[in-house]
Amino acid sequence: MTQPLQAAPKNALYGGQGTRRITVHDITAAKERGEKWPMLTAYDAMTASVFDEAGIPVMLVGDSMGNCHLGYDTTVPVTMDEMTMLAAAVVRGTSRALIVGDLTFGSYQEGPVQALRSATRLVKEAGVGAVKLEGGERSHTQIELLVQSGIPVMGHIGLTPQSVNSMGYRVQGRGEEAAQQLLRDAKAVQDAGAFAVVLELVPSEIAAEVTRILHIPTVGIGAGPETDAQVLVYTDMVGLTGGKVPRFTKQYANLRQTLGDAAKAFADDVMGGSFPQEEHTFH
Repeated sequence: MTQPLQAAPKNALYGGQGTRRITVHDITAAKERGEKWPMLTAYDAMTASVFDEAGIPVMLVGDSMGNCHLGYDTTVPVTMDEMTMLAAAVVRGTSRALIVGDLTFGSYQEGPVQALRSATRLVKEAGVGAVKLEGGERSHTQIELLVQSGIPVMGHIGLTPQSVNSMGYRVQGRGEEAAQQLLRDAKAVQDAGAFAVVLELVPSEIAAEVTRILHIPTVGIGAGPETDAQVLVYTDMVGLTGGKVPRFTKQYANLRQTLGDAAKAFADDVMGGSFPQEEHTFH
């Protein structure tokens, strides 16, 4: 039997009474309190406003927009122009959530200066409160310069979708050597100054160990229950994606069926002459 949730403290990220925009300092404080929190992706103002009203404290404008919003096969084609435009929409649709924008493939791999240029654009043009980039040890210098320049950074290790052409979609960190590399990547992200790190598609035991040894929050997706936070791609969560979805997702609604039913009902009304009626008509 599910136990009823206790009332959240006033300063809680989710369920708290604060109305100001959440910052990375609030995320750090939540780790110190041992508080877990949810994160969802968002790609437009209207959806973001719904999540903001629901109390979701952190939203990621992820390059997952490539797969579930822009019609690409992977995240690789997403451009900084597309990311900036959609991130700005999410910021405009929210008033409380911390908005994190992804640095797209090719926008930071050249080095720290390119990373700073791309991140500065997201902060200035889109208004995000933080950026996210993939890679552990290989992205240390990029993260370090961004943080030194005043831009909060969320790291991303484990499965890094921008590397799909070389990595594929498979669990990362299995085996002693791979597990040790994941731990090194986590420490590198923290040492560079990131305020949090996403762990994607890694064994739960490794994610639990990373969460234990880091003082920054871990955000899991397919990383088991022991991380400090959990993130889902919202189209998976609400059943919009269609077809086969990853094992680690959970569907909380079936909007694909709901939208399809609504579209068919509208079409039937039009074909049958029952829409529009008098109450929908001007004279």
